[in-house]
Amino acid sequence: MKSDAMLRSDIVAELNFDPAITMNATDIGVVVKDGVVTLSGHASSHSQKHAIERAVQRVKGVKALAVEMSVRLPAASERTDADIAKAAENALEWNVLVPDDAVHPMVEGGWITLSGGVEWAYQRRAAEVAVRHLMGVRGVTNMVEVKGRFTAVDVERKISDALKRQADREARHIQILVEGAQVTLRGTVKSWAERRAAQGAAWSAPGVAKVVNNLLVEA
Repeated sequence: MKSDAMLRSDIVAELNFDPAITMNATDIGVVVKDGVVTLSGHASSHSQKHAIERAVQRVKGVKALAVEMSVRLPAASERTDADIAKAAENALEWNVLVPDDAVHPMVEGGWITLSGGVEWAYQRRAAEVAVRHLMGVRGVTNMVEVKGRFTAVDVERKISDALKRQADREARHIQILVEGAQVTLRGTVKSWAERRAAQGAAWSAPGVAKVVNNLLVEA
């Protein structure tokens, strides 16, 4: 098992390695205690903040992540809410994964809120990705609803199949709770890759609007 110092060193190396992160890793506060990572500092864009979070989650040994970073836009990246709203509307319109007129953006203080309704979770995610990287965006709140039908058996089968394909493991140690359109995952997995595979499989069921991933990564 990695020590906290070793884990922090691996995280900093991953941040420096990722070409999507243009910030110097030394400008990002990284504190590790018992495998729990806390990030602090100021990202130059919402896209940068998201890339940093994903990079940390890829590092083996990270048990949990607390994000205390904020977005501080440089002057050259500042845009009016009207400009951002128009750009977001165009981005959604041109994205083939987002159904026409299904998702609507609202912008306040550089923060985009998406509303509307779609049939699949991947369409909901596609809408968020479409606007995440726009200049001037400080954050994104995805309020898009997913409308469809699924059962706990459907979700469990998808998770089991995904783990067999991606991680060569059964889903026996994963408990699946379904409440309305929300799926909650509990139990233990061996890696972040397995954790992401289970979460992705849960999202792949039509009608899933929210996945609460409480899976723990074994040390």
